[in-house]
Amino acid sequence: MTPDRYQRIQSVLATRQTDLTVCMEEVHKPNNVSAIVRTADAVGIHKVHAVWPDDKMRMLSHTSAGARNWVELETHDTMVEAVQHLKSQGMQVLATNLSDTAIDFRDVDYTKPTAIILGGEKNGITQEALALADQDIIIPMVGMVQSLNVSVASALILYEAQRQRQNAGMYDQATTQLPEEVVHRILFERGHPVLAKVARRKGLPYPPLDDEGQIMADDAWWATMQAIEPKKNKQK
Repeated sequence: MTPDRYQRIQSVLATRQTDLTVCMEEVHKPNNVSAIVRTADAVGIHKVHAVWPDDKMRMLSHTSAGARNWVELETHDTMVEAVQHLKSQGMQVLATNLSDTAIDFRDVDYTKPTAIILGGEKNGITQEALALADQDIIIPMVGMVQSLNVSVASALILYEAQRQRQNAGMYDQATTQLPEEVVHRILFERGHPVLAKVARRKGLPYPPLDDEGQIMADDAWWATMQAIEPKKNKQK
């Protein structure tokens, strides 16, 4: 890892918003998932949440590349579990939904800890999720269509949240909001991906990094890393 890359990762982690997130409810198109995660990364979100429509989508979501390398994904079995988890962190939970009680998404205070539920492409937000949410929000539209693609909707809402937080100075943190161990893990895995993979396979801890992102490990760690692993016997 070069010193420039090390500093770049450090600066990105310093702006991560740990109390802003989205929860995808049965979003089933991989390209929409990827677009939502990419936007989350762009506005500084550390982790997104999801309840998947099926096991196939669950597997696909954990094998996608790109922005997923920088945004963590937490999967929940049900919306009840997901919302309970988000509310336990003190988040207001918003649901994108066209209803009589919905308010303009720009009228929300996103400087508060906030989670936004995004409904699936087929059926939108479920009644279960609506009942769990604190507030419905809408994106005003004056055309013939009544809804936007879920990834487009997420981008509009998240950039409004970013605008408000930027104006409030919430991206001007001297230090990251992330725990020290999480920062170290990300720095090591993204700065030394090959070595991180070997260390995980061998059950080795990630050693410290110096001020330029270089590994500071003892001889025993390096010896274990370089040791040839026994080949697994193939069963006939």
